[in-house]
Amino acid sequence: MGFFTSTPTAYFNSFSPLNEISLPSSPFKPLKLPPYWPWQKVKIGPLSVSPMGFGTWAWGNQLLWGYQESMDTELQQTFNLAVDNGINLFDTADSYGTGRLNGQSEKLLGKFIREYQGQKRVQNEIVIATKFAAYPWRLTSGQFVNACKASLDRMQIEQIGIGQLHWSTANYAPLQELALWDGLVAMYEKGLVQAVGVSNYGPKQLVKIYEYLKDRGVPLCSAQVQFSLLSMGQDQLEIKNICDSLGIRLIAYSPLGLGMLTGKYTPSKLPRGPRAFLFRQILPGLEPLLSSLREIAQKRRKTVPQVAINWCICMGTIPIPGVKTIKQAEENLGALGWQLSSGELLQLENAALESPQRMIQNIFQTR
Repeated sequence: MGFFTSTPTAYFNSFSPLNEISLPSSPFKPLKLPPYWPWQKVKIGPLSVSPMGFGTWAWGNQLLWGYQESMDTELQQTFNLAVDNGINLFDTADSYGTGRLNGQSEKLLGKFIREYQGQKRVQNEIVIATKFAAYPWRLTSGQFVNACKASLDRMQIEQIGIGQLHWSTANYAPLQELALWDGLVAMYEKGLVQAVGVSNYGPKQLVKIYEYLKDRGVPLCSAQVQFSLLSMGQDQLEIKNICDSLGIRLIAYSPLGLGMLTGKYTPSKLPRGPRAFLFRQILPGLEPLLSSLREIAQKRRKTVPQVAINWCICMGTIPIPGVKTIKQAEENLGALGWQLSSGELLQLENAALESPQRMIQNIFQTR
């Protein structure tokens, strides 16, 4: 099978296609089923979340994603569409937003939740996973707890679903690392967060923080790493295996490789901004993988991004593709409610191996 050997099917064992759902005759209006029905929830520690979440890195980021405040109306419509169709996991960070817009992603997310017009039960089930930056001036557990409280204030909520350490400082400030771990413990014990997680942790540090938190009576519920057909390396596979063995849920960010796995770009058709340089280096070597994605997408009557995201789900992760338009949300939602076959997974694995280029690993990820 090569190096992609896990093909979890638990998410969809109870899947019943929409055209097989029979509703009793009734004088009342027929039930309005969501277009992406059905979906089911998966667990992150004590929390029940959708098998795919949405990332909000672009909300407030002018440099990389071209955010403008005029986009807020469509962002809110995009959020509403996602929630109406069963998405209840939204990932953000206290560092998301550039310049004067620092923290804008959290502010918008809180605003959209407050102004959501749907059922109160659905609104209450929304899970926010936010990340707290390991800034050099956050040197004590108390300062890290204050960062959590600042995020709560920005979002105007009483409790965060998952509080995550954005990156490890073990490589350059190991003493600060312990203080930040203690900060996670404190915010959990104070009830500021329902669960704790980490982001950009490599295999060795992941095991260390798991054991440290366990000794303090705090379960490590999630680990967020760059994970896609484009970024599969030995470290990522090891992280996935560790998560599986310790009961940690792996959250896959950049499941579309910053857009390289959408099929929308070529060496002669590049995105604007800083991404263009990276795309220019990597895209020429991705043709075997992109070709397989297109072939499966055509056969499945899906799109290339939907196939790439579904691969992440089949690998047992929770992908969190970024969204900033209604069109993107609609397309990403089409990754739910079905699963790739074992043969298709093997085809994509082989195509990934044949593609000589790989996504550059996040510089913040530790060993």
